[in-house]
Amino acid sequence: MRAAPTILHLDMDAFYASAEQAAKPSLRGKPVVVGGLGPRGVVATASYEARRFGVHSAMPMAQARRLAPNAAYLVPRFQLYRAVSDQVMELLARLSPLVEPLSLDEAFVDLEAGGTADSAASSREIGEQLRTAIRAVTGLTGSVGLAGSKMLAKIASEEAKPNGLLLIEPGTERALLAPMPVRILPGVGPATADHLRRAGMTTVDDLVEAGEDELVRLLGKAHGQSLHRMASGYDDRPVVAERDAKSVSVEDTFDADLHDRVRIRTEVERLADRCVQRLRGAGRSGRTVVLKVRRYDFSTLTRSETLRGPTDDPTVVREAAARLLEAVDTTGGVRLLGVGVTGLADYTQEDLFAQAAGERASAAETAEEAPAAGAEESRPPDDPEVPAPETAETLAARRWPAGHDVRHDVHGHGWVQGSGVGRVTVRFEEPGSPPGRVRTFRIDDPELRPADPLPLVRDPADYSSWPASLPKSLSGPGSSGGESRP
Repeated sequence: MRAAPTILHLDMDAFYASAEQAAKPSLRGKPVVVGGLGPRGVVATASYEARRFGVHSAMPMAQARRLAPNAAYLVPRFQLYRAVSDQVMELLARLSPLVEPLSLDEAFVDLEAGGTADSAASSREIGEQLRTAIRAVTGLTGSVGLAGSKMLAKIASEEAKPNGLLLIEPGTERALLAPMPVRILPGVGPATADHLRRAGMTTVDDLVEAGEDELVRLLGKAHGQSLHRMASGYDDRPVVAERDAKSVSVEDTFDADLHDRVRIRTEVERLADRCVQRLRGAGRSGRTVVLKVRRYDFSTLTRSETLRGPTDDPTVVREAAARLLEAVDTTGGVRLLGVGVTGLADYTQEDLFAQAAGERASAAETAEEAPAAGAEESRPPDDPEVPAPETAETLAARRWPAGHDVRHDVHGHGWVQGSGVGRVTVRFEEPGSPPGRVRTFRIDDPELRPADPLPLVRDPADYSSWPASLPKSLSGPGSSGGESRP
């Protein structure tokens, strides 16, 4: 524990939804929900206007639509979110060499390691400067927590939301934590909280009063000891600049259960390719391929295969995932599929490439000499288990996702409000413009095409020499709202 509140936690406010509101002037001040729009979709982020109706992250999208039927429902645009996240992380990197990203919109910063703060006053000033810089560069707001530990800094940023700053003075942790619910502590999820509730513990103070021995008896030695220390305000975890990923994975939940084995295999191969793209994007390779299958009854199966060495070859991962699928019973239907790679490394095992090529060559020679394996299982075109071709409406929704960017040769840049009945509706507006007009086109209009997102701030302020160049006394957007909690 530190004697000065020099650990900073930044959490962007309703990040995805706020980015969409900044990009779409007609949605500012209105409820916006971002997430999967299919029958089994879930909410990724809801704007504060939508939260007033009870919509929150991880809620089923169908439930969100019942609570806020007039909200704007948009498909995530991760290209935009990553670009804004890069801007924010670059600002944080100017404060310290020790920046620990937790997600696209959240990170810890060790201000003491960067020499930018060594007291409550200097930490507060840097926190306010950071909020001002983020607003100037991205057009969005973030909440800042400052404390002598990571746990308290994260709690402080949550308490400061939205668009605020809260500093917790070292030595006041016990009094602050005592009345808070046990869920506020790291490692306490719904199951643990329910277990503690049945034992009569609902607040952090209840955990302290129960004592370490009782928590160890209820939760086990490691979890019980850790929880008692945190409940007492002790957290000496350092800010770690490099968070080494243990795995890379992708998964999809389907609007309707998949029954056809050919379709299921096709989806597994597609997920394997996406997984390898992420793997290569991180500059990594992996040794163990993992397949995840959630069946119609919500039972979830995982299967894994360990290769001779690490690889980032899409063919190797694809074929391994397909082999794993052969061992899974998909009778009754599949609602979710996932492919992942674990055992990550910074290099590849070259002989795996030759292995994959050799296996493909062998398979090709066999195919020339005999009918293809499984040929007797091929179904006639009218077999009811063969999935029907996608309809025009399905293709339109895939090509024109709600909220995504488009460009029209005549009307310029806009975004998709929705599609259906062979039509796509577009609102033409840009970040910083007045709310735009709405027009409807055929889904195959040759003048309309998908486009890349535009920057949220056309001419962002230059913070290349920050923080030294910022004045000591700040004013303007985002500079108010700071407070200390004794």
